[in-house]
Amino acid sequence: MPDLASPDIAVPPPPGAHAPAPVHDVASAVAALEEDIVLNRLHPRERLTEDELMQRFGLKRHAVRDVLAELTRLGLAERRKNVGAEVRSFTVREVMELYAVRELLETEAARQVPCPPAPEDLQRLIEVQRQHDAAVAAEDPRAVFRTNLAFHQTLFGLCENLVLQKAIQEYARQTHSIRFSTLVSADYRSRARHEHWQMIEALRQGQRDVLVALCREHITPSRDGYLAANRHLQEG
Repeated sequence: MPDLASPDIAVPPPPGAHAPAPVHDVASAVAALEEDIVLNRLHPRERLTEDELMQRFGLKRHAVRDVLAELTRLGLAERRKNVGAEVRSFTVREVMELYAVRELLETEAARQVPCPPAPEDLQRLIEVQRQHDAAVAAEDPRAVFRTNLAFHQTLFGLCENLVLQKAIQEYARQTHSIRFSTLVSADYRSRARHEHWQMIEALRQGQRDVLVALCREHITPSRDGYLAANRHLQEG
């Protein structure tokens, strides 16, 4: 399920915003390629060639290499011997192990957040979710991606354990391309929206056990969707 926000992600643009114009700096090129990967415009094991990226973004070769290095750091790309840079793919074992750790971390955070939270904190989470609602209604995957990240960043930001917050952010970043691969499905986007509101209501009512269960169940559809869609890549 789409979930935790990465610390490297900017605040989402208004739903319905047009795709950005061609960019000419490393950070903007990384952001554009990140969206291409998580929105399934670029697929696992698809090559990322320096010449094509130089032409697309108007960057020098050294800058494109910086872009590829940052995508690798973010867990979105990898380098393979005799192939070069390509969109990262995951084996079944890698996916299952990453998600097992994410479940441990995120359910523990759900056990630690104030429940119910302060009224102003709950209202902030509601306002972020309303942005997500608007993005889903507009059928704008790019805005859904950004607002979904903002929702989970705000939710887990209620946890006062900063070490736990950082661990959640790190493992969310490592599964970035897995988590959002199902964004193309309208049913999936609608389900995620509904579950967000269930989390808000559990917080409002002080139902911690319900919140923990929701956080556990929320992440599994993206895991299963990625494995189903990329079965042909998992022999490794």
